[in-house]
Amino acid sequence: MPPLYPLLGLLAGYVLVMLANPNRLALRDGLRCIVRYERIWLTFVLLGLAYAAFQSTILAPRPLTLQFGPLDAPSSWAWPRLADVAQDAPLPAVEGVAGLFDNATTTYPLSVLAAILLLVNWRGLHRALWKALRKLYRRASIAIYLLVLVSLLAALVKPLVYWQLPLWQRHLSTAHLLQLSAVIDATSFLFEYFVGVYLQVYLITVCVAWIKGASFREGALFAFAMRRFSYVLEWAGVMVAISLLVVRLPMLLAYFIAVPNVLDYLPAQRLLMCAVVVLFCSVQASLALHNETLGEAWRAHRQLMRRDGRRVGWFLLVALLHFYLILVLDAWISGAVADRFFLAISWKVIFVLVRAFVTGWLLASWVVLFRQCETGRVAQEKAVPY
Repeated sequence: MPPLYPLLGLLAGYVLVMLANPNRLALRDGLRCIVRYERIWLTFVLLGLAYAAFQSTILAPRPLTLQFGPLDAPSSWAWPRLADVAQDAPLPAVEGVAGLFDNATTTYPLSVLAAILLLVNWRGLHRALWKALRKLYRRASIAIYLLVLVSLLAALVKPLVYWQLPLWQRHLSTAHLLQLSAVIDATSFLFEYFVGVYLQVYLITVCVAWIKGASFREGALFAFAMRRFSYVLEWAGVMVAISLLVVRLPMLLAYFIAVPNVLDYLPAQRLLMCAVVVLFCSVQASLALHNETLGEAWRAHRQLMRRDGRRVGWFLLVALLHFYLILVLDAWISGAVADRFFLAISWKVIFVLVRAFVTGWLLASWVVLFRQCETGRVAQEKAVPY
């Protein structure tokens, strides 16, 4: 069979799914939203490029070789079989879908910059955070604030671990160095996660402003998102506790005691985390858009699923399809490019752009769909024509 026929069949199936699903209007309006406010997807571009650069320079298992000679034709590359590269894509695709309802991207290493900005009270965010915590959590606010502050300091120290690692190896044994690094990484994870959740709340408020046709001042929106983040923080704390018990704590203990099969990729635990997030997919958006308690958000989620569970299921299917396709494409092209330095870097940048655009589009579409389900309307307010 000519290879063009399966591609045409795949394209026809994709078009059919996009046109036949009941959320096509929400997907259309989500696209209009990110065209109007490019910051929604450009935020994911910035974070994705920063983490990709960090991976390439620090975490790369071996450096890419520079090739300045003429490039060989793509037909001569060792293209992997799609059936082989597609085997590893389902779990990352599911994590991409779950990120739309929790934390859609990795914030490191830009979380270090966020820690500095929060410490210096950039645009009054530190003060806004403290006031929101005091007002909402009262006595518990001190413990929450100290937890955020400790994780912030760990996020500032984390780059020094990577930078001074060769020097510390002269004074500390490998075991002690790994233990120290694991503790710092586990603590800084809290702040990195909170930064990702705050950015997600901020982007959700931008989407709602577009839906309502409202204008806003940038500084005021940052402070408003921080106040709404304080409500989402309760749900984020639940997710942090589950993540620590299921993933982070076993991995941390493995550096101190013998825990078998923990330092692997933990697919079952990661899938469990994704299942929890997807099962309560509307809780974050509900807390971000309404001044309500976690119990009220759970009750609203149950009502939403009873009334519009079919539409939410279709959205999950469409999001999973997009993440799966781009991840398979990335694994396929990355396997063929191999050690060709400039091609590998170019494709990495292209992939970050594509994934950021898809993530921003799906996040905006989810906010539009959530608003549609809340108001009981299939078609939400029309897009502003200018």
